[in-house]
Amino acid sequence: MRIDVILESNNSADEICALGRLAEECGLGAVWVSSMLDARDPFVNFSVLARSTEKIRMGPIAVSPFELHPLKMANSLLTLNEFAGGRANIVVGGGGGTLDAMGLEAPRRVRALRECVEILKMASMGKPVMYEGEIYQVKRYHPRWAKAAAPHIYVGANKEQLMKMAPRYADGIMFSDFHLPQLEEAFAIIDPALEKAGRAKSSFRVNNFWAWHVKKDKDAAVREARQWLCLRGMLGRDATHYFLSEADCEIVEANMGAFFGALRKRTHEIEGVPERIIDALVENLCSTASIDGVDAEIDRLKQFEKAGLTEIALRIYEDPADTIRLIGDAVVPALSG
Repeated sequence: MRIDVILESNNSADEICALGRLAEECGLGAVWVSSMLDARDPFVNFSVLARSTEKIRMGPIAVSPFELHPLKMANSLLTLNEFAGGRANIVVGGGGGTLDAMGLEAPRRVRALRECVEILKMASMGKPVMYEGEIYQVKRYHPRWAKAAAPHIYVGANKEQLMKMAPRYADGIMFSDFHLPQLEEAFAIIDPALEKAGRAKSSFRVNNFWAWHVKKDKDAAVREARQWLCLRGMLGRDATHYFLSEADCEIVEANMGAFFGALRKRTHEIEGVPERIIDALVENLCSTASIDGVDAEIDRLKQFEKAGLTEIALRIYEDPADTIRLIGDAVVPALSG
């Protein structure tokens, strides 16, 4: 299973370059950043790394066709791909906070993502594109200069309809914060979709955005994990009902403001939520351990691989260089055999 890392979106191009070069030296497969509403442009921000490395892949998570028309998305993606010599990735998603900030809606999301992926795939061939979709149209578009090997195009999907669509049109799929029971259910949808599309399972990339809080001190790791809990699948009942009772799921939903408040205040204190619930969320929705306890988290990753993941993207937080070295020393060798 390929091991990737997800870096902080607000890093500068020089910081991403330094961390990306380190990741390449440590044997990681790709570097990602989330495409956030107030962060640096991810395509531009990868340009320095693209010119400074030879093997590692790179790209943004997740760009929505509702915020950036597929034609302009193709221009940005293919430009990065040219800089990187055919090593660009992209996750196409339905949109979230950026759409809210722009006052935009996302109707017919599955259809829109399908058309976006089709346009990106056509554009990646460097041939003239004439596309008449139900939502998007492209006329007289001919990126003659796009000569590099095609970028890898993923669909960001946590719901059934997108899981059925992605195997037919995309190179891969990326889940967000899926733990083992969710992965098992997802493959029950993806595998038949691949078969129906006439595609070999080995031809389809399956990745998972997964939070990685492994530090020298276990207490520091737990504090960091608690601070970021609100983003773990947005703590929805579809993720938590596997390990929380119905009553506890209701407590989480009733206190979402406290979880988001912890992130906003950069604190591990989550008011109004019993510690046993917070402990269960930390245990099930992310990897949280001391360096001495990393073997248990490596075992979890091996279970992910056994379930069907071909890649995993570890979202790292404080002390990213030290974390990348740890992943290179301990995780990559354990998952590469």
